[in-house]
Amino acid sequence: MALTDTACRCAKGRDTEYKLSDGGGLYLLVKPSGSRLWNQAYRFRGKQKKFSHGVYPSVPLAEARRLRDEAKKLLASGVDPGANKKAAKLTAIISATNTFGGIAEEYLQRIEDEGAAESTVTKNRWLLIDLAGPELGARPIADISPAEILALLQKIERSGRRETARRLRSVIGTVFRLAIATLRAEDDPTHLLRGALKAPKTQHRAAITDEKQLGALLAAIDVYDGWPTLRCALQFTALTFARPGEVRGATWKEIDMEEAVWRIDGARTKVRRPHDVPLSRQALEVLRGVMDITHKGALVFSSIRSHARPLSENAMNAALRRMGFTQDEMTAHGFRAAASSILNERGFRPDVIEAALGHQDQNEIRRAYNRASYWTERVELMQAWADCLDQLRRTL
Repeated sequence: MALTDTACRCAKGRDTEYKLSDGGGLYLLVKPSGSRLWNQAYRFRGKQKKFSHGVYPSVPLAEARRLRDEAKKLLASGVDPGANKKAAKLTAIISATNTFGGIAEEYLQRIEDEGAAESTVTKNRWLLIDLAGPELGARPIADISPAEILALLQKIERSGRRETARRLRSVIGTVFRLAIATLRAEDDPTHLLRGALKAPKTQHRAAITDEKQLGALLAAIDVYDGWPTLRCALQFTALTFARPGEVRGATWKEIDMEEAVWRIDGARTKVRRPHDVPLSRQALEVLRGVMDITHKGALVFSSIRSHARPLSENAMNAALRRMGFTQDEMTAHGFRAAASSILNERGFRPDVIEAALGHQDQNEIRRAYNRASYWTERVELMQAWADCLDQLRRTL
């Protein structure tokens, strides 16, 4: 006989637990304490099983019957309702505890463990934690909608930072893909946002490529009265046309004064492979000058505050501003464009210049060949460039 609400309410505890059946496998289990639990008995693949539908009266009779009927539909379709309920509960727990911020931290730790450059980790942390964190960080990642992400990206876009918005969409997507791979999300909502943002405005780093103006800049650097290490870093950057981050992070261990070569570790280069830089006589002279200042530390161009810390990311650009060169005229990175432009105009082989710049050839075989075959020419190129810079100073 089917149960009634009255029978459920009046069921009292006895010395031992007992059952009040409602049919279809559903029954009310009454404990000696008087608590009443809805259970459902069923058979799946020949095995007798049961699972709970909750506590009466929190789950009333009508609701218990609805849950029973849903379970019977699952059974009819070949699904174990008990196992299905456990999986749903686990999914809910995972969804509630695995936040975007938590998985973003996992992603940052992963790329750091895999050898990503410090600057890469720092930029990704700024994007994910500082920009996305306040709005998405505490949200369960599986609950975040494309609309939420789009609202965040459009807010950044409206502030004029189109490139930042584009990069943020990309890196948010990497966090979602990690969540998908670890079974904490089912899809990546950033896929739906492709094309939703305005194209970023291309911004080229300012560089002086006129030989006379470059000579004036070099002369200004030579008499710069700021921190001596900073002056040497600018001189060294001009002579080697290496990336500013590679110069700032240079260590004495990387420098071979006898062989006149600077061997940059692959973990510190943009293309994630070692890059050897031939050192001209003038570059070696700069290193000897800075050695008296920083010889106690591992870094070649250490900070004014500590031999254990490199120059700050903006130190060289700030020095250029103090010398009167605006951000629209010259940046520390601009020495690369200056060298490339002037050396090409003077007739040096473009392939050798590209190899000296540390640009990566997309053809793997050609890349390996060029690295081996251009060394002698690169040594000659770097010395010719240093002599060229001396000539530009003298012609002022």
